Amino acid sequence: MADQVTRTYVASIRNHQQVRADLDSLGFAASKLWNVARWTCDRIWDETGTIPDDGVLKAYLKNHERYADLNAQSSQEILEELAEAFDSWYTLRGNGDEKANPPGYRKHGDEHPRSTVTFKEDGFEHDLEHNQIRLSKGRNLKDGRQDFILCEYAADPDVAIKNVQQVRAVWTDTEWELHIVCNVEIGDPDPPGDRVAGIDLGICNFAAVAVGDDALLYPGGALKEDEYYFLKERAKCDDSDSQKARRLDRKRDERRTHFFHAVSKDIVAECAARNVGKIAAGDLTGIREDADWGDHGNLDLHGWAFDRFTEMLEYKAAEHGISVERVDERDTSKSCASCGTTEDSQRVERGLYVCEECGLVANADVNGAENIRQKVLPTLACDGGDRDNGWMAQPAVRLFEKSTGRVAPQEQVCREP
Repeated sequence: MADQVTRTYVASIRNHQQVRADLDSLGFAASKLWNVARWTCDRIWDETGTIPDDGVLKAYLKNHERYADLNAQSSQEILEELAEAFDSWYTLRGNGDEKANPPGYRKHGDEHPRSTVTFKEDGFEHDLEHNQIRLSKGRNLKDGRQDFILCEYAADPDVAIKNVQQVRAVWTDTEWELHIVCNVEIGDPDPPGDRVAGIDLGICNFAAVAVGDDALLYPGGALKEDEYYFLKERAKCDDSDSQKARRLDRKRDERRTHFFHAVSKDIVAECAARNVGKIAAGDLTGIREDADWGDHGNLDLHGWAFDRFTEMLEYKAAEHGISVERVDERDTSKSCASCGTTEDSQRVERGLYVCEECGLVANADVNGAENIRQKVLPTLACDGGDRDNGWMAQPAVRLFEKSTGRVAPQEQVCREP
């Protein structure tokens, strides 16, 4: 039985010069509506002591002049986004984050930035045959000549743009692009085999994968470099809600998301090639509260969306017939994958694990991944087998290459041209 999954494809606009002015007007209108709604939130907050939800905002603003600048569904999306931003801020404050700020106004001096505009079912028409999408203008922006913006798009040639559910016009600081959300039908493929892989997620090494006689290591260096760079650049901003600060946040999130996609895609491909039918992924739920990694480690851990990565892994694996089971990681970094001895002192240093009981020498993260794998294979757990045969001590390293945006074997990435 086929399943429906949601995919978002990024497409360039081939007739950008012809449609840019119209898209600019929508982007500016979206920022103005956000600001009107933000001011309304302040007024309601002052009078009632509560933050209005999106339903209240829609009731207040549905007859406002700025509401009619966009298609009704696009305007509703702006108000829903603002309400969600307030909810996120309120949750952060409730969790003790005193530095969290409420959503601000979208304005820099006298200028409004170009905000993302979302077009739902009533706001677009897709012409599959000619690779065109018609985007609706709001009533106030219709000029009599044309009530819509006709965008000719170009997507990845390997991607089929069909069953479109939503379209977002996104400004990238240099040009507009389309993010096209589609329902994609996937079959029910047979698993590549019956083997099991274990995945340990961490900080220095973002992921370690153990398959029982083979291991892969995915260092997180590229991700950490981006995290530190954007935190440093953001600290230079005088206003934490300035246009520059928001642009840095957006770029940081885009790079992190791309890293997650590249690594999860490569892990699934490597597992499929090794006849893996099930992946046991370490579940880090509660780890932020249960462990103290030091100031530096906690900063890294809180900045990385491990759940988001695992979700990507799950849907990519499903397309290959591979199931993903989340497994509690508790004590997997302390226990020997060969004999089961649990001692904190056996983790000699960050990347080395030495068991004083059986003599196992292994990469510490691979040892953790093997323990996670064994949790779904109880008949193999602590069977006393010889696992010090090289694969646990010297896993194959696969690096994220920034120049290509892909993951490749270490020897290929480091090779001089």
